[in-house]
Amino acid sequence: MIPFEGSYGVYEIVRVFGIASISFAVAMALTPLLTHYLYKYKIGKQIRADGDTPVFTALHEKKRGTPTMGGIIIWGVVLILALLFSLLSSLTHFSIFESLDFLNRSETFLPIGLMVLAAIVGMLDDMMGVFRIGPKGGGLSMKDRMLLYLFVAVVGAYWFYFRLGWDTVHIPAFGDLTIGIWYIPLFIFIIVATSFSLNETDGLDGLAGGVVLPALAVFAAIAFMQGKTELAMFCGAIIGALLAFLWFNIPPARFFMGDTGSMALGVTLGTVAMLTDSFLILPFVGFILVIESLSVIIQLTSKKFRHKKVFLSAPIHHHFEAKGWSESKIVMRFWVISYFMCAVGLVIGLLGRGVYTF
Repeated sequence: MIPFEGSYGVYEIVRVFGIASISFAVAMALTPLLTHYLYKYKIGKQIRADGDTPVFTALHEKKRGTPTMGGIIIWGVVLILALLFSLLSSLTHFSIFESLDFLNRSETFLPIGLMVLAAIVGMLDDMMGVFRIGPKGGGLSMKDRMLLYLFVAVVGAYWFYFRLGWDTVHIPAFGDLTIGIWYIPLFIFIIVATSFSLNETDGLDGLAGGVVLPALAVFAAIAFMQGKTELAMFCGAIIGALLAFLWFNIPPARFFMGDTGSMALGVTLGTVAMLTDSFLILPFVGFILVIESLSVIIQLTSKKFRHKKVFLSAPIHHHFEAKGWSESKIVMRFWVISYFMCAVGLVIGLLGRGVYTF
C-alpha cells in the first residue's frame, strides 16, 4: 500500500478524473460519426430465426438491423488516448501531457494489449454475424468463442507468470498466499469466465455496459489505493467512454455493443481484477455476470440431461422478458443490484490492505 498525502494525493485524483472526463468528451464527439457509418453501410444485428430460440426470436425480432459493433467506441477511444498522450508526453515533455499519460509497462501494457486483442476477435465474430457467416449464419459457434477466450487468457497468463513473476493471490482479511504454477490455470479461468459472462449479459439495451461500469469503478478505486495510478486512469478512461456509450445505448438503443465490446470489456475486467490482486471479489462486483452465466449453464445442462427447460429463455434477463417485464425494468433493476453488490465487493476488497491516507 502506497500512501498519498496532501496535494500529491489530490493531483493523482485529478489525473484519474481528468482522463475519464476527456474520454467521455471524445467518445461523445466520435459516437455520431461511428453511428452514421454503421447505419450507412448497414452493419446491423441479425436475429436468429432458426427455430432453436423461439422465445428470444419473438422478443427481439423488432431489433433486427440495429447497428452493432458500437463497442468500438469504448476500446477505440481508450486506445487512442493511451497512444496520443504517451506520444505527446514523450515529444513535448509538457506537464499536462505527462499527467494524462497512462501508458505504463508494469500497469497498463498488458490490459490494453489484451483488450485490443479480444476486441479484434470480437469484431471478427460481429462481422461474421452481419454477413451470416458461420454456424446457422450467426457468427462463431460457442465452442469457437470459448477457444478464442482461452487463447487470449493463455497469452495473459504467460505474461503474468513468466514475465511479471506473479504467483501469489490476496485473500481478503487474511493476506497473501503463494500458489506457484497454479497461478496460470487460475488466471485462465478468470479471463474465460469474465469474457463468457459479459458476453452472455450483453442482451438488453444498456445492460452489459451499466453492469460492468461500477465493477470497473471498484477496481479503479482499489488500484488507486494500491498506488497504481496509471491502472486507475486506464479504468477511468474506460468508464468515461462507457458513459458516452450508455448515453446512446439505453432503450431504445441507437446501436449495440456487439462482441467487439463485450469481449474486450470481459477480458479487461478479469485482467484488472488480477492486476489489483482482487479476483476474489469478482463474484460480488460481477454478481449479475455470475447469475447470467449460471442461468445459461443450468439451462443447457437441464436440456441435455432432463430434456426440460428451467427458464423460459436464457440468459436469465430473457426469462424475465418472457414473463412480461419491460426491457427498461429489467435493466434498471439489474443495475441497482449491481451497484449494491459492487459496494459490498469494495468493502471486502479493502479488508487487510491497510489504511489509505491523504
